[in-house]
Amino acid sequence: MKVSDLLVECLATEGVEYIFGIPGEEILDVVDSLSQSRISFVPTRHEQGAAFMANVYGRLTGKPGVCLSTLGPGATNLTTGVADALLDRAPLLAITGQASLDKLYKESHQRIDIIEMFKPITKWNARVELPNILPELVAEAFKIAQAEKPGATHIELPEDVAAMETSAVPLRSKTTGQYARPNPSSIRAAANIIEQADYPIILAGNGVIRRRASKQLTELAQKLQIPVIQTFMGAGSIDYRNPLCLLTVGLQSNDWVMCGLDRADVVIAVGYDPVEYAPKSWNADKQKRIIHIDASPSEVDEYYLPEVEIVAEIGNTLEGLAKTCQVTAGRLIHDELRQHVLGELEEYREDQSFPLKPQKVVGDLRKALGEDDILISDVGAHKLWIARMYPANKPNTVLISNGFASMGFAVPGAIATKIVYPERKVVAVSGDGGFLMNSQELETAKRLQLAFVTVVWVDYRYGLIEWRQMNKFGRTFGVNFGNPDFVKYAEAFGLPAFAIGHSREFLPTLRKALELELPSLIEVPIDYRENMRLTEKLGQVTCTI
Repeated sequence: MKVSDLLVECLATEGVEYIFGIPGEEILDVVDSLSQSRISFVPTRHEQGAAFMANVYGRLTGKPGVCLSTLGPGATNLTTGVADALLDRAPLLAITGQASLDKLYKESHQRIDIIEMFKPITKWNARVELPNILPELVAEAFKIAQAEKPGATHIELPEDVAAMETSAVPLRSKTTGQYARPNPSSIRAAANIIEQADYPIILAGNGVIRRRASKQLTELAQKLQIPVIQTFMGAGSIDYRNPLCLLTVGLQSNDWVMCGLDRADVVIAVGYDPVEYAPKSWNADKQKRIIHIDASPSEVDEYYLPEVEIVAEIGNTLEGLAKTCQVTAGRLIHDELRQHVLGELEEYREDQSFPLKPQKVVGDLRKALGEDDILISDVGAHKLWIARMYPANKPNTVLISNGFASMGFAVPGAIATKIVYPERKVVAVSGDGGFLMNSQELETAKRLQLAFVTVVWVDYRYGLIEWRQMNKFGRTFGVNFGNPDFVKYAEAFGLPAFAIGHSREFLPTLRKALELELPSLIEVPIDYRENMRLTEKLGQVTCTI
């Protein structure tokens, strides 16, 4: 068979069902081989969209999502979504074409060194120069992409190699996906620290969701009555309705929930990732006793030096800790923190002001979506409101990019989400800045008949940067822009769209849109002045003991 046929067979052997990408001259053989396979090729409208789709597919399934591009500009367009997968810890394999081998060592059309370009944004990458090594490379790419911490890998396939003949056969990466059981002595050491603590707190990160350890986390917190703070990407690791859930942290060093972390003498960091929220923000004096629980070792950081480090399967560690730790009641002292954010939602439940307050929109989103439905947030000021105030019931029901934190994430992410969970309702929330970065993928969604709702927060500004500028300089610059008519824009794709003219219209319009069998768009005018009060609303809460 041709090497391109072998590549497709190797991918099928790994269980690949979808490949997202754009065809190109240097991958003609690969695309032709895909046409004869059982793998579905999803042509996108931009390679960045393809990479984000593969990213979210990997995040939701735990299996590497695959994206495909040609050389040169096709490969460079992939990089943002690939880098996002690396820092958001989503397993992904990027496959790029390349000019023939005889052109690699001289100047030629569209050729750049893609291998070197992808090295900083992947865990591993390689070029296929010999046909028979392809099965090993594909198996290696899948194994490394899935290993903790998961992330992106990359294979480059020159066009002449793709057309060569080979007698090699596919391999399959051999991994159980399980990690070692915790050392009993480490469990006992961690239990001793917790039992001695006056105000312990659990900081739950993305690793809890990746390792499917939410049940064990909840049981540990429940038994020991220790409150749980989640990072943005850890949202849903404990049900927000549980009184021990303090929702999320990650805004800034004076975050409102920081008064909970400030008073904690022991922080039990479970699946915590510093790319989301730097340890310096919550351990500036370096005085907290830290217990690190994860499937991978901690990074060396002067503000994060665990006293006990348990590198093992997270769920097993939490089970062992729950069995070993002695219950010490009466330490739940952070209830006012929880009541503050839930009170904000309640306060704005019937708010009639226009443009709409962010809290009102977040509250209506929660009302319209069921427990298993999924909200996807793009990056911008709206991300902070959603991350801090959208009450998540279950893991992976609110998806936020907070490692690489790239704008343009939401619409492609919604496409991948509907592919993985066609039976669930999905809403993608974007600002008017981030939406236009990948809005062309609405055509992809329509072509695939994937029904989800895109909610565009319209305030004619890069609101998050405006807020940061005001906090730092007391003035703003370069953050304002104009917009198209978003309703007409969506209608140009042949999609239903709605403009909100009063605060009471949003919830019924959203419910109506969620029942449609096509992608749809809702344009929501947002009171940008509320963003200027983010610090006041989310940063200044007095916690008494």
